[in-house]
Amino acid sequence: MKVTSIISEYNPFHNGHLYHMKRTKELTGADAIICVMSGNFVQRGLPAIIDKWTRAKTALECGADLVIELPVIYSLSSAEFFAFGAVSLLNSLGVVNSISFGSEEGEIQFIKSIAEILLKEPFEFKEELKKYLKLGYAYPKARSLALKEYIRDVDIMDKNIEQSLSTSNNILGIEYLKSLIKLNSNIKPYTIKREGASYNSESMDSLFSSATAIRKYVKKYEDISALYSHMPEASYNLLLDLKNNNYEFANEKNMLKFIKYKHFCTKSKIEKLPDVIEGLHNKIYKSLERSNDYNDLIENIKSKRFTYTRINRILCQYFIGFEKYDTEILRKEPCPYGRVLGFNKMGTKILKELKKSSKIPIFTKLPKTYKEVLNLDIEATKAYSLLNPQIDPFSDYLINPIKLL
Repeated sequence: MKVTSIISEYNPFHNGHLYHMKRTKELTGADAIICVMSGNFVQRGLPAIIDKWTRAKTALECGADLVIELPVIYSLSSAEFFAFGAVSLLNSLGVVNSISFGSEEGEIQFIKSIAEILLKEPFEFKEELKKYLKLGYAYPKARSLALKEYIRDVDIMDKNIEQSLSTSNNILGIEYLKSLIKLNSNIKPYTIKREGASYNSESMDSLFSSATAIRKYVKKYEDISALYSHMPEASYNLLLDLKNNNYEFANEKNMLKFIKYKHFCTKSKIEKLPDVIEGLHNKIYKSLERSNDYNDLIENIKSKRFTYTRINRILCQYFIGFEKYDTEILRKEPCPYGRVLGFNKMGTKILKELKKSSKIPIFTKLPKTYKEVLNLDIEATKAYSLLNPQIDPFSDYLINPIKLL
């Protein structure tokens, strides 16, 4: 059996995701697709608009065969740790032949070349990176500028590096390749050029509208019939059913009161989070004291050095309780388990293979004892239940994997 893999969030599942899934099967010739999917919190530092079990069901209905949760320690981290967690999980399964990801570049050799430079870190590149960081640029911007200088100086390729490294899917693709190289993995990478609107676009003009645009529309309008042409039927029907049943979609703005309570009334320290550096915690605390709106809070904290996404992730991590764990160490370790969110008939065959091949335990229900990474997932679901009243805080114990047999 030939198995390919996709690292995903499906927040929510749209036409671009369906296109990627179909092209992946064509390109790789795979018999089955394993999706590693973020749980209830996603990489840009937000709660998923729909819970992880419902999103897993949609993924199965739209072509996935097995959906495994990416632990929140990785899903709520920078591109580097997000990619490493997902790729290390897939690499440990022992059945995955290939990985397919979308990119704005659409060319695997370019992405691989950049990944190799970033892993080797030539002296000239490191010096350029230090220069731009000292000038106050956020790390992603400093890195792209340093790469631009290095590649121009050594004349190894003719590309607009700054433009190529300013797009979300290219950035993740580079990190996937870095992780494959670091792990000395035999998994073969493929990339499919992203079609339609960009990752952050809020436009609904394209058949391939972004998840950002769809989320915004769902939250703003009661009538979502305009989304029908932008989503696979299964995904649209799910959203429509949730709307008709007064489902309360999770909204990051509702985190503010809990974050403020935590700051004012507990001894939890946000500065214990590894991404809170250079006195950022002082700015966060001052901003919490004068902000009564979540967007205002982000704006008050934002600076040239710290991106919106990084601030969102920090606040989300604090909301969940990351500061109680040594997350700086945990996120650098390979994923220690695979937790199944859903599977179909082909997925059952893969699960049987995993019993023989996987180097990590595969959970279809919570074990009686578990370590920090899994405990953090359970804490994340409890926190998510504060934002999504349809979710029981103990859902991780109560909900079995989705089965479409």
